Amino acid sequence: MSSNPSSGSADPLHGVTLKALLEWLVARYGWEELGRQVPINCFLHEPSMNSSLKFLRRTPWAREKVEALYIASRR
Repeated sequence: MSSNPSSGSADPLHGVTLKALLEWLVARYGWEELGRQVPINCFLHEPSMNSSLKFLRRTPWAREKVEALYIASRR
């Protein structure tokens, strides 16, 4: 089945990379507020894009929380 790109996808994360998602959240909230919203050490202590991406890629539960915040924030 091929999907029509203009119709969109039922998955709100379709086509969104983890890096793009995290960059959007940091631009919207900043690291400090992001750490309040999703209290994980990579956001709370010396946050950086690289360390956060590395952590989120290998920690499914944390990635799920960040993705949920992104979806809720985009609505």
